[in-house]
Amino acid sequence: MQSTKHLFLALALAFGLLSFASAQQQYGIKGVVLDVESMKPIEGASVRLLERNRESATDKDGNFFFDLPKDGKEYTIVAGLIGYTPDTLVIKHGQDDVHFATLSLVSKNSVLDEIVISRRRERISEIALLDMRRQSNLMVEYMGAQELSRKGISDAGAAVNRMTGVSRQEGSNEVFVRGLGDRYNNTTLNGLPVPSNDPELKNLELGLFTSDIIEYITIDKVYSTYLPGDFAGGNVDIASKNYDGKGFLEVKLGGNTNTNVLKNWNSFHLQDGPNPFGFVNYGVPNDPLGGFNFQNSMNPVKKTPITGSFGLLGGKSFRFANGHKLNLFASANYSSDAYHREGVNRQLSAGGAVINDLEQLRQGYTTNSTGMVTANYIFNPNHSITYNFLMMNSSDQFYDTYTGALRDMAEDGSGLIRRSTYIQNTVTANQLLGKHKLNDKIDVNWGLSYNRVKTKIPDRIQNFMQLNDATQQYVFIQNAVTNNHRYFQDLSENEIALNLAASYKLDDDKGIWSVGYNGKMKKRAFEDFQVNFSVPRNRPIDPTNLDEFFNQENLNAGLFSQLGFNADLPQTYDGTQDIHAPFTNLQYNLTERLSGTLGLRYENIRQDVSFMTQLDRSGTTNSITRNEVLPSLLLKYVLKDNQNLRMGLSKTYTLPQFKERAFFIYRDINESKQGNPNLYPSTDYNLDLRWEAFPKSSELLSATLFGKYIQNPINEVLLASSSNDISYVNIGDYGTVYGLEVEFKKDVLSTDQFGKLSFGANAAYIKTDQVIDPEKVRRETQFPSGGSYNINLTNTRSGFTGASDFLVNTDLSYYKAWGNASDIMATVVYNYFSDRLYALGSEGRGNQIDQGVGTLDFIFKYKINNRFGIDANVLNVTNPSFNRVQETVAGSDSAIDAPILFNYRKGIRFSLGVRYRL
Repeated sequence: MQSTKHLFLALALAFGLLSFASAQQQYGIKGVVLDVESMKPIEGASVRLLERNRESATDKDGNFFFDLPKDGKEYTIVAGLIGYTPDTLVIKHGQDDVHFATLSLVSKNSVLDEIVISRRRERISEIALLDMRRQSNLMVEYMGAQELSRKGISDAGAAVNRMTGVSRQEGSNEVFVRGLGDRYNNTTLNGLPVPSNDPELKNLELGLFTSDIIEYITIDKVYSTYLPGDFAGGNVDIASKNYDGKGFLEVKLGGNTNTNVLKNWNSFHLQDGPNPFGFVNYGVPNDPLGGFNFQNSMNPVKKTPITGSFGLLGGKSFRFANGHKLNLFASANYSSDAYHREGVNRQLSAGGAVINDLEQLRQGYTTNSTGMVTANYIFNPNHSITYNFLMMNSSDQFYDTYTGALRDMAEDGSGLIRRSTYIQNTVTANQLLGKHKLNDKIDVNWGLSYNRVKTKIPDRIQNFMQLNDATQQYVFIQNAVTNNHRYFQDLSENEIALNLAASYKLDDDKGIWSVGYNGKMKKRAFEDFQVNFSVPRNRPIDPTNLDEFFNQENLNAGLFSQLGFNADLPQTYDGTQDIHAPFTNLQYNLTERLSGTLGLRYENIRQDVSFMTQLDRSGTTNSITRNEVLPSLLLKYVLKDNQNLRMGLSKTYTLPQFKERAFFIYRDINESKQGNPNLYPSTDYNLDLRWEAFPKSSELLSATLFGKYIQNPINEVLLASSSNDISYVNIGDYGTVYGLEVEFKKDVLSTDQFGKLSFGANAAYIKTDQVIDPEKVRRETQFPSGGSYNINLTNTRSGFTGASDFLVNTDLSYYKAWGNASDIMATVVYNYFSDRLYALGSEGRGNQIDQGVGTLDFIFKYKINNRFGIDANVLNVTNPSFNRVQETVAGSDSAIDAPILFNYRKGIRFSLGVRYRL
């Protein structure tokens, strides 16, 4: 008969009290190693103290002891014995003379392994997460709070950018996993989906999740039936903080700047209206065409770019007389940052001739405010419920100035464009999670969420001007009424999701059978409105005082007029998406070393998009209805206790996004995008092979081969038309992705005198390829009103946009501790991505390429004592140039090899922070 968790906890406490009583005046860590099933002490188990590189063995009573100074530091203890699964425990020594530790070993033939694995999930040390990875039957990768701190990572977006085979596109929130962009990936919070804050993207911006609210990040690049079927690249899951311990309160204060901002401190300009905390209360004015009744000035406003951060976090556990327990955790953070960048922004012809040749100056200010509350109520070791509330508000305010040559308007280089933009995103997430162990064989887990996203551009302002050579005054110019405008955009999205899973342990530890259901119901409403100004071409204007011209008096006098979209109505589109997915999964131990996980998932999908836009005001609705059957197979072979060989095989799909199927047009300075109602899903086939070894509990060596075959891949392409708009098409019959990933973590040196020096690296080599079929695009994009989309791409084959052939991340960390609870940690982090395809060439133009870039960061942390700490970071130390070039093609008359289209430098960023714990 198996021991229950009640008995386990009671006996562990009894051993703890007895051993603590016998410790007397010793200083250090004393503990016991137990067999979970028999609850008997284990003699001869090896016990290692990793930070001091010391090892011991348990006596006949299962006891061990390490003498240590009373220093308040964290120590990692690993216990193991042949025939048992090792256990790892991270403790903080310093509040008591002797800290007692209980480690529990599970026989490899025991069915209780899930108890220990579940308990370990609450530990955030790198060692514990490596152990989770080693034991898991899934092919997963983790990054925990300890590693986030060591690498100076401030948010989830920066975290995934340090993981193997993952990169982010510079200047965008889009994440690429194994060369596959946003549409191929998913983001979840505690296993439940979260909606996007950007109408262009499927996934929520990962930068909104600050490190203070993250327990660990999991990335699944190999599909299993627990995951949504709309998957080909990866699923990023963020596990939020769940505090358990004595009460604490921590205060953090910091400041930051960068070299570009410092050089331009006295000439920093933004738009009027937004407050410094990232909130606005205005938008489209009532009756926007009935008068000039806008709330904000059109003039640039000089502002001092003072930035910094402030944070509060705390937690406390409460125990009740009935044995119940309540864990509370709360966090509130605010941060702001400023940036300044300048460089060229060009549009070139196929032969390399200049169409638009502009110098772009962008000054910007960002904010991020995050609040989180977690309440975890434990009825007993078998039943618990958790409520998570998360609110995130971010803003990005940037002011662009373009100067130079504009085709058909200012070809002599006298053009001037001013464009000010403010974007605010507000995300709220509510989650209720439950875990229940009904008996020794049956576990039930469930989760329910309601999420809401509000994104708005409350007043974007754009003006085209030209310097008159004769008068040396600026005048308005335009070749389209949209050149001078004020633009407003609102997006709201509501999402309800339900996860339910039950698992049953088979007899004789043969495996686990699971069944479950995932449901997601999402609604999006999008609206934008643009007030276009028809202006006199030769009217003199002061670019720094636009209000002098744009006002009610001049509107009444007929000096300019205001126009909207067709019939003066806004553009709208609405989307609904309902996905219902039952699944089943069988994990079976075929032999002592070989296990397999066979899964089958069925998804019923319905996605509707209705739109009324300037391109089509009929109120058309288009629908996608699919029934997807998605099998998956995972195999794990244990070569040795510390080595695994794994294989994953699966079928998945990729859905188009709402905006991609809405017949809607969005205009930027040098490009415009419009939707394609004929776009349809892709089908993906995935294969992975991985070898991994764990030489020590803190070390890793792995290599993964992967391949993907994608039917009817979706691409963003330039249409063959006079307007040169960009749209989305199923570009060909198939595409392929294959590559190699390697990971390495090594303790270079670890002694009491010297400290600890560790090195980590990961790299990925990725090749993507797709066949381009213009005839397929014409055939599949026929519109009821007549016509179709035509493409005239320069090449007949290409890679996938956003994919780099080579990605590298490395880090070198040093840690040293001494008396009085003090320690230092210094880390150097290097990241590199090779050239990647930004846009496919068309009409004889070469492809647009983002050239490879390497960045270097330095992170330093000094813990003065148990209360005070100092953090200092220097990021982007080498300050490389980010360049986008246009490839030359055979027969081109360009005198420049790969002329630059776009470039800038970010500047070196400095930050300094202090923290105090009460």
